[in-house]
Amino acid sequence: MVDDGEEGRAVIRRLGRPGDLGWVVMAHGQVYAAEFGWDTSFEALVARIVADYAATADPAREGAWIAELDGHPVGCVFCVDAHADVAEPATAKLRILLVHPDGRGQGLGGRLVDTCMSFAREAGYRRMVLWTNDPLTAARHVYLQRGFVLVSEEAHHSFGVDLVGQTYRLDLAAGRGPAGRDQVGAAS
Repeated sequence: MVDDGEEGRAVIRRLGRPGDLGWVVMAHGQVYAAEFGWDTSFEALVARIVADYAATADPAREGAWIAELDGHPVGCVFCVDAHADVAEPATAKLRILLVHPDGRGQGLGGRLVDTCMSFAREAGYRRMVLWTNDPLTAARHVYLQRGFVLVSEEAHHSFGVDLVGQTYRLDLAAGRGPAGRDQVGAAS
């Protein structure tokens, strides 16, 4: 489901151009500070995730994508092996989904998640997990539409604010595509 890229429309492409990694870190830092008041410790976390991916990603099992609008980056998502974080084998982890305000209203959040899920299925993962925080309502809506189920919540103080961390899980074998196309129904 990755597009080739063309001026004048929104496309999803593989991460890998010079500047992509830095854009992911910078955009997360700026957007989350402006919209939620999060401090630079969040940007530092994203920088560690991006650096780990750049240093150790197995291209057959892990991927990252950039959403572009009119040739400019406006979103991203990463799919990594969750083996270090979960006891269940064959689990992928969706990480650092972001749609910049300049790219909102184009359906890019859903397209990025769909791309990540399709990649995980093709790579042989049986389930996908993700961790997010309660104020990220638009992302939560995208996850629930695709069949992710909330499995745990925990209050914490991170990034300079009080939050409720949320873990979601999806059985990738239960569906084959985005909502409405042989997909697990939305969680209630």
